[in-house]
Amino acid sequence: MIEDTPKFYSRVDKQLKLNRRILKIYNKAGKVTVRSNVVLDLGFDPNFFTHYWKNNKDEVYLFVYEFGFMKKRRAE
Repeated sequence: MIEDTPKFYSRVDKQLKLNRRILKIYNKAGKVTVRSNVVLDLGFDPNFFTHYWKNNKDEVYLFVYEFGFMKKRRAE
């Protein structure tokens, strides 16, 4: 069941704003790689995003407003 209370919307809005702020800090040049633990330690929650985009390599980018991110697997 989806919660439909002002408190819920306030929590979602607060997390989206925090996620955007964190992405903006690290994405000054347009494209950057950051270890996930760095942004997670700052409070970033990848479950909160506004939309997604899939490129022709089937890679899915999640966006928080105008800032996108994609989880990459580490090369072994």
